Parts: sequence; structure tokens; C-alpha cells
Amino acid sequence: MGVSSSFGSIILLLVLWRLYKLVRKNIVKKRKEEFFKRNGGLLLEQRLSSGEVKVDQFKLFNLKDLEKATDHFNMNRVLGKGGQGTVYKGMLIDGKIVAVKKFKVEGKVEEFINEFVILSQINHRNVVKLLGSCLETEIPLLVYEFIPNGNLFEYLHKQNEDLPITWDMRLRIAIEVAGALFYLHSSAAQPIYHRDIKSTNILLDEKYKAKVADFGASRMVSIEATHLTTVVQGTFGYLDPEYFHTSQFTEKSDVYSFGVVLVELLTGQKPISSLRPVEARSLTSYFILCMEENRLFDIIDERVTKEGKKEHIIAVAIVASRCLQLNGKKRPTMKEVTLELEGIQKLEGKSNTQEKQDELELVRIEDYESWAMYSTTSNISSTPYLNSGTPTLEDVHILTI
Repeated sequence: MGVSSSFGSIILLLVLWRLYKLVRKNIVKKRKEEFFKRNGGLLLEQRLSSGEVKVDQFKLFNLKDLEKATDHFNMNRVLGKGGQGTVYKGMLIDGKIVAVKKFKVEGKVEEFINEFVILSQINHRNVVKLLGSCLETEIPLLVYEFIPNGNLFEYLHKQNEDLPITWDMRLRIAIEVAGALFYLHSSAAQPIYHRDIKSTNILLDEKYKAKVADFGASRMVSIEATHLTTVVQGTFGYLDPEYFHTSQFTEKSDVYSFGVVLVELLTGQKPISSLRPVEARSLTSYFILCMEENRLFDIIDERVTKEGKKEHIIAVAIVASRCLQLNGKKRPTMKEVTLELEGIQKLEGKSNTQEKQDELELVRIEDYESWAMYSTTSNISSTPYLNSGTPTLEDVHILTI
């Protein structure tokens, strides 16, 4: 009687445990479905099915996989924090290293979906690639390719002597970022305004090639549109003054922000600094002042002055000053900027090649002169008939060789 009673209790406990697990599973499932809907999952699925997003290029990740990848979003895995969210380093089951971003939606679901859709339209070597997203959490997650070498801001303003950022690197990075913006403005399926170009949003890959990142503030516009009227948003120091006063963002607003980055590359200085004298606290204002007073090289980074040709540095500075025109209509397009910088790079390459050829020619001349002197000295000291009268047949043979 006692045994059967105990056995019955065990069976009852097992049944209750099974019921508990089923109920809990259903609760978790419903919560995930609720988060999925709230985070725009249905809207995203609709866009996926309509072809707005290229399905084969993106994946909807499940929460379990991303928790495992990031060690449950361990603080030790944090790569960076910004206005749009926190980014964690993760490793997927297949060993692929990724960056997982916890997005700050705060009820603006359409903005989150907008970023996802925008990045689905972009296929450019100098733009960070979006791999997919997860909508099963209270805060949506975006999964990007992992870019290992940090951002441009760190390399410019926390320079590492073991890996200095050379003039050639700076010029190449400027061209890569300019090319990416030219692509966004002109070559994507629809024109895209980045709206937050700055050195912290320019990442550097394993070969230190530039990757434009953080499209949280970006907007797609119709081909016919000339501007986008929005609440002013951006980073102080990079913000287009015209946009600040009119609330109308144009492609030339991105051009202005790029101009600030170009001045950063030339000077190695931050856009805003309270440590500088009053007239130099705004880098762009001080840069323009130096240009106007014909004392550009007072502000140029020493490494740039040392490594770059004076005429090429001035040419890049002129491009930067044109990007920083207060009147947006007077600024060049990103296509024009890209072509001008590429032209300067070609001149730099030709100049370096010519210098190397001149150096080689000088070495050849010096080697020839040294050899000629040695040969003459050797012949004088070893010619028998200069030392002892009549030469023999063997002596004549040696001389004719």
C-alpha cells in the first residue's frame, strides 16, 4: 500500500513537472511572439516577402543562438556604446565572428525596420555588411560583420607608435569613405543620406580599409527629392550649419560632415576641443581661418607634413574647404570629391615612383663611379710594363680583356 502510494506520488510529480514545462514553454513562446510583433517583425516579414529586402542575404536569428554567441551579452564582450545602442562581439555556432547590436527602439519600430531595409539595399566594399536580426527580445538585435581594428577616431586621436597612421593611409581612407558616400547618394537602388558621418562611424578592417557604419539615422529618399525635412539630429562638430538652421537635410549635408573628417585626417585633431585656444576650439573654423590667412601648415599634422608632398597636401585641403562651404549649393558632390581625391592619389603615386627611380639612378651612378675608380686604380697598380719595361705576351692578353 505504501509502495503504490509513493509510486503514485512520483507519477503525479512527473506529470506536474511536465505540465509546468509545457506552460512555461508556451509563456516564453507567446512572449517571443509578442516581442516579434512589437519590434516590427510582421512589418519586416511583409517587406521580405515584397522583395524590398534580399532574403538570401539576411537571416532572422533566434535569441538562443545570439545569447550563446555573446556569452549572454557579457559586459566583457562590449565593443562600443552609442546613441543607437550597445554593440557586443560574438561567435556563431559555425565559428563566424560577428558584432551584435542591441538597438534602442523606444517605441520607434519603423525606424529600426527602416535601418534594416536600408542596409539590405547596400552592397559596397566600404560599407559594413548587415547579416541579419533577431526580434524575439524586448530590445531588437542587429547582427553585422565583425570589423576587428576599431574606428578611425581611435587611430587619429590615440595614435599608436607601433602602427602610425601614415599620409598614404589617410589619403586612401578618405577616398574609400568618399567612394562609399558617392555610392549611397548615387548608385544604390534609392538615394540614401547617411546623416551621421564622423570618424567614430568609420571602422577599419583587418587590412585597415575603411568601412562606413551606423545607419541608425540614415534615410532613403526618392530620386526626385532634393532634401529631407526632419528634426535636427547629428553630432556636434560634424553637423552641417545649414541643416542646423533650416532642418532640411540634403546630400550636401553629408558632404559637409565628410569635409570635417577630411580635416581630421589632415590635422590629426578633434572637431571640438576645449583644450585648444578659443579661436581654435572649432576645428573647421580654425582650419578655414588658416586657409584664408595662408598659414595652412600651422595646423597640418607633423606626420602629414613630413610624408606628403606640399602641393598634394594643399590640394586635399582645398577639397576639404570646398566641402565646408556654408552654402550647401557651393559644395561639391561626393562624386566630384571622390574623383578629385583619386586624382591627387595618382599624382602622389607618380611622384613616389619618380623619387624611387631617381634614387635608383643615383645609386647606379655612384656604384659606376666607385667601380670605375677601383678599376682604374687596380689597372695602374697591376700593369707590368708601367712598372718594369717591356710587356710579355701574357701581359698584353690581360690588358685586352
